[in-house]
Amino acid sequence: MAKPTSVYDLKGLNCPLPVLKAKKRLAAMRPGSRLWLETTDPLAVIDIPAFCTDAGHRLVETAAVSGAHRFLVERGEQSLDHDPEKWNPVFGKDRGSPIG
Repeated sequence: MAKPTSVYDLKGLNCPLPVLKAKKRLAAMRPGSRLWLETTDPLAVIDIPAFCTDAGHRLVETAAVSGAHRFLVERGEQSLDHDPEKWNPVFGKDRGSPIG
């Protein structure tokens, strides 16, 4: 039987905190594991997908819920989470173009 997917409550946090906290939580998970991120930050609809792409995670599903957004993220096989030079929550992977 599959383990239920956890929900990480990031409501009330603003950019860049939802991405930073998601990054840390996902880094502690096994590749292929899934995590729902729930946030009220309006920039998360840009930041979370960009983070997933740059960090090697898969954005499985997004959903708007009452006053918030939910993102189902699957932990990537070869995440860049361990190297802070590879991902900057404000400037993206190349550290040159703001995303949030």
